[in-house]
Amino acid sequence: MGNIIEIDHLMKRFGSVEAVRDLSFRVKEGELFAFLGINGAGKSTTINIMCGQLARDGGTVTIRGMDLDRDVQRIKRELGAVFQNSVLDGALNVYDNLESRAALYGLTGAAFKRRLKELAELLDFGDLLKRPAGKLSGGQRRRIDIARALLHEPKILILDEPTTGLDPQTRKLIWNVIGNLRKKENMTVFLTTHYMEEAAEADFVVILDRGQISAEGTPLELKNTYTGDFITLYGVDEEQVKSLGMEYEALRDAYRVSVPDTAAATRMILGKPELFRDYEITKGKMDDVFLAVTGKKLTEEEENRDDGNFAD
Repeated sequence: MGNIIEIDHLMKRFGSVEAVRDLSFRVKEGELFAFLGINGAGKSTTINIMCGQLARDGGTVTIRGMDLDRDVQRIKRELGAVFQNSVLDGALNVYDNLESRAALYGLTGAAFKRRLKELAELLDFGDLLKRPAGKLSGGQRRRIDIARALLHEPKILILDEPTTGLDPQTRKLIWNVIGNLRKKENMTVFLTTHYMEEAAEADFVVILDRGQISAEGTPLELKNTYTGDFITLYGVDEEQVKSLGMEYEALRDAYRVSVPDTAAATRMILGKPELFRDYEITKGKMDDVFLAVTGKKLTEEEENRDDGNFAD
């Protein structure tokens, strides 16, 4: 797979604040790329620069081999973006919102109606077409936002916190749709999220902190580098767990022991088999990775303190 997005030495300041500092990364065609960081890390700033909505102070942006400075309009046709805040016109119904957006890409008449039918079936909103956008629930609005971004069949779908505040059923529907698009159309998905289970499904993850990359790699690489394994022990008392000489935490009906890696877990089990009658071994989670890398937790409360569309 070749690179579909290439960012080199990107810089952006807001007054005395360096929102993005010498940022460089690559996104491969067809992959699910996760961009993680707390509010203020530089995620939305980077996205707005990529979409041609915000001028940068330095660096280069290349998308599908096109330079952002020379080919911004062509690049915009390759991108579909779903931002944290809905961009639908609340006074218009769903049909009119989508029809007016499609017209900007020259998609009108029968061609628009065919694409609308495809998307309505894909995202299950056929019964919402005559409803004013302002009357939609959060989950309904998010489905229409995604349809709006997909009207012109973009090669890259940018999702900025796409499932924040949504119910589990809507989140599942959205991810099923995204998964199908990636399989059928080799669509590249550029994701920011604070749901670590979503980031864990990514092909590649970049963790931002204060406008710089703190860590990057596949989820497995990051887990192996920044977290250990955990052994959850059942049917033992705390004194027995203490005898293992490792850090641990008490759970409701078990103890979770931290070990450096699977090899260490194996040695521990062989050394005191009598304690390991009922247990399970798990790798650290992306939450553990993020905390180890940044010293912070990526929580919904932090992410929802939005300090501006461009300042991230």
